[in-house]
Amino acid sequence: MDVSESASISSGIADRYAKAVFDLAKEGKELDKLEANLDDLSAALASSPELTDLIHSPVYSRDAQSNAITAVAAKMGLTKTMQNVLALMASKRRLFVLPQMINRLRDQIAEEKGEVTADVVSAVKLTAAQSKELANTLKTKVGKDVKINATVDESLIGGLVVKVGSKMIDTSIRSKLNSLQNAMKEVG
Repeated sequence: MDVSESASISSGIADRYAKAVFDLAKEGKELDKLEANLDDLSAALASSPELTDLIHSPVYSRDAQSNAITAVAAKMGLTKTMQNVLALMASKRRLFVLPQMINRLRDQIAEEKGEVTADVVSAVKLTAAQSKELANTLKTKVGKDVKINATVDESLIGGLVVKVGSKMIDTSIRSKLNSLQNAMKEVG
């Protein structure tokens, strides 16, 4: 089995769990709570190497994973639906697809709201006003509400890299310097 098959299988598993969670949350009119849960889970995964280890490591038994994720979910105040799905995923040894499921759920919620997500990488942290202005500018181009997913990469030196769907706009200084370097190589 090659890596692409493994990724495809993981993606399929994540899609099935995401669809089930989304349908239950929509039916229970809890999409806003679900979105907040996803933000909390993403932050927890990003800030806790122990939690990341728990969901990926085969060393932990089903019971240990289940008990730990149930305790974490309850402590975080996640919805009952999310707590139950996480417990089910642990009992089936499927917690490793949690990051993919979170991404798929975000996509489904955005689609339901008529939003698109723009991944924005900047050299310095964007202010609230800058994020709002960028979202409004992108809204006029895309025709939908835009949610900004901002990250900082100081190696850009300046400018932005904006990705909306399959389109990418790179106005970073690093990109311009690389282009200039390539042009100079062609001359010499």
